[in-house]
Amino acid sequence: MTKNKIFELIDEIGKINGVSEIIINGLDNVFVEKNGELIKLEARLSKVDLDGFCQDLASFNKKAFNSDYPILDGNLADGSRVNLIHEDYTKETHAVTIRRYSKSIKTFDNNPTLFGLNPHWIDFLKVLIKSKMNVVVSGGTGVGKTTFLNLLLQEIPTKERVITIEDTRELQFNLPNVVRLEARLPFAQNKGLTMRDLLKNTLRMRPDRIILGECRGGEVFDLLQAMNTGHEGSMTSVHANSPAECLLRLENLYFLSGYDLPIKALRYQISSAVDFIIQLKRDKDGKRLVSQITEISNMEGDRILSQDIGLNKSGELKFTGLVPSCFEKLQKAGLPKDFFIGT
Repeated sequence: MTKNKIFELIDEIGKINGVSEIIINGLDNVFVEKNGELIKLEARLSKVDLDGFCQDLASFNKKAFNSDYPILDGNLADGSRVNLIHEDYTKETHAVTIRRYSKSIKTFDNNPTLFGLNPHWIDFLKVLIKSKMNVVVSGGTGVGKTTFLNLLLQEIPTKERVITIEDTRELQFNLPNVVRLEARLPFAQNKGLTMRDLLKNTLRMRPDRIILGECRGGEVFDLLQAMNTGHEGSMTSVHANSPAECLLRLENLYFLSGYDLPIKALRYQISSAVDFIIQLKRDKDGKRLVSQITEISNMEGDRILSQDIGLNKSGELKFTGLVPSCFEKLQKAGLPKDFFIGT
């Protein structure tokens, strides 16, 4: 990828610890997010450099970026996620948003206090993955859903075949038997494949687990079907501010698939597909935390039953006293019989 002043600026910012976002609103309007705080930089860019950066990025990602294709989601060479909006829709210059991921965060073992967790809860999360529970990571913008999903993926046994589906490649993990699929919108005369197209085809690829980077549309229909038909241990993330809101979001996304299902039948599908919701948030200081671990158990009438296994209090995840209904299955995967005693 050609180097220009913007790439040089990104490289320099990359040397600073704690920077998670780089935002270009205009030629002299550049911000970074560092440890949860937005800071304006004393930087002045040229339109030539900005245009060149966007076209280099489009070429690197094998996508178009122009008046006809004014939105581009892609990656930098280091894996950072980039979103571009064409100047036709900003009335000034192209808008650039770059999400950077910490390369030091690789496993729970290397980061034992990450997300406000302690070794006890890390052991619990490891057993969730080992026992092939279907997990949804829920949270708002910038709370670390992708980072947390990456940490969970590291705990998948190496003997399993994993297929990931994303619209922009963000998941970073090391497993030997993996196929990584990336959705492409139609460009010029070439037909693209959507998340739904890829998910449907994934079922013919003998996956042990299906990992959907983030549910944003009707693909949730196909994911629920997969979770309910033998693809245990599948995972995704959802943009929501609480487990209850996450369930509502799954319902709303389901209807985007075009299927009209009675609400009770839909909720039954969700309750039988999803085992746990792990909710993330930021505290008042900007620190990312696991705020809730919620088990989805069953149905009562037309209502999905859930119970909080862990709740964050004063920055620390605490056991609520409610033992998961799937405790026997978790035991078979290695959770000690006395795990919740005295927690």
